[in-house]
Amino acid sequence: MTSLSHVRLGTYFVVHMPRSDDFAFWRDRARQLVQCDVPPDRVAWVEPGGNASLFSHGDRRAPIPDDPDRPVRASRRFVALAKNAALHSDPERFALLYSLLWRLQSQPRLLEDKADSEVRRLEELDKAVRRDSHKMHAFVRFRMVEDESGGSEHYVAWFEPDHHIVRANAGFFVRRFANMNWSILTPRGTLHWDGEIVREGPPAQKSDAPQGDPAEDLWRKYYASIFNPARLKIGAMLKEMPRKYWKNMPETSLIPELVAGAQNREAQMVEAGTLEFEERPETLQAIDKAIHACRKCPIGELDNQAVMGEGPNDAALMIVGEQPGDQEDQAGRPFVGPAGQVLDAHMERAGIDRRNTYVTNAVKHFKYVQRGKRRLHQSPTAKEIDVCRWWQEAERAIVKPKVILALGASAARGMLGKTVSISKVRGEPIALDDGSELWVTAHPSYLLRLDGAAKEEQERLFAADLAAVKERVEELTA
Repeated sequence: MTSLSHVRLGTYFVVHMPRSDDFAFWRDRARQLVQCDVPPDRVAWVEPGGNASLFSHGDRRAPIPDDPDRPVRASRRFVALAKNAALHSDPERFALLYSLLWRLQSQPRLLEDKADSEVRRLEELDKAVRRDSHKMHAFVRFRMVEDESGGSEHYVAWFEPDHHIVRANAGFFVRRFANMNWSILTPRGTLHWDGEIVREGPPAQKSDAPQGDPAEDLWRKYYASIFNPARLKIGAMLKEMPRKYWKNMPETSLIPELVAGAQNREAQMVEAGTLEFEERPETLQAIDKAIHACRKCPIGELDNQAVMGEGPNDAALMIVGEQPGDQEDQAGRPFVGPAGQVLDAHMERAGIDRRNTYVTNAVKHFKYVQRGKRRLHQSPTAKEIDVCRWWQEAERAIVKPKVILALGASAARGMLGKTVSISKVRGEPIALDDGSELWVTAHPSYLLRLDGAAKEEQERLFAADLAAVKERVEELTA
């Protein structure tokens, strides 16, 4: 390594990245270079496979700062954006990140300057990587591989990412397919999960992946049966599912035929009275009107009224509860009863302004059983929650929150489409397909049913969850 005394005008340093997605390595080297006052134009960042001969006269040893404890300024927002941008395929990304880090030392509010070309480029890289990750989550299709040894089934998928996102998304597939043995093959590297450990492998070719399995005929039949011609928007479909992904998805072979017959099928469905859902509302006001007329599950047939979510239509934080209670049903507003008072108190202590938060429920009507003059709360079934996801997803598509806090298991199911254990998932973000993050905690009504030490412990956990969510929202909106 080179000491600071050897850093002189005309000297530049060549940093050889061990991996194209190694943000931690970049961060450590960048911190050292800043501490040694090495300007961006004196540093070359070379990826694996890059042409290092162009920098043969540079110093390949990292400099040693005279004061390794010298602080290096980097806001949380910069770190969050840089982690994603480091995964981009742009060969100049590490140089861009170092230039911004260098400038942040004298301009701590640099990222607020939306007119700055480097700031704009950083946000573009971040957006592209998030979109590529979203496509990977949505369009990976596993195919079963026959195991001649008679062992457990193994599933293999082929995917072609635009950026270096494979390792960063391993956790998503481990969580979603924890009980499967699977491999994801890509030209940028491979992942292999055996139910206990994720292993990484070298880049693969498409010929290494299976070309089909018997289950795909069933999947195509299912896809054709759920295809709703009344909701077909070809432009939007191509925007969200570009043709480059079609060749790896068995259902896409049906799309031309389904699109061609969409108009006739829609007419038949209308005539037969089997058109299930209208086109998704595009405003919160339209959702409000529609849920009051919704009778697609038994809860809507009760003597109650739909309760719409409330809050800004561009809120960074969305809080989702289970369903309205008796008082919410009467007031027509979410979280105004006892559980709402508990939530409001904890939000105030955490520094979360409810006026800046969109608050809603997974189920829009109050489910109850009549006992004399009293209406006793009943939990919605999984099917009822799943039916109401249509409205909750419509709200999310309009509000576009960066962070969503699900209160209780029913709310979590409404977000994920499956039941999860709160104790296992709370305290950690869950990446959703639209790029937002889901956090899960207990429902405030649960706290009302406790007393003594158990109540104190659960209130402590609830407060910690809200504090973590507030911090995360601030990181993503800084």
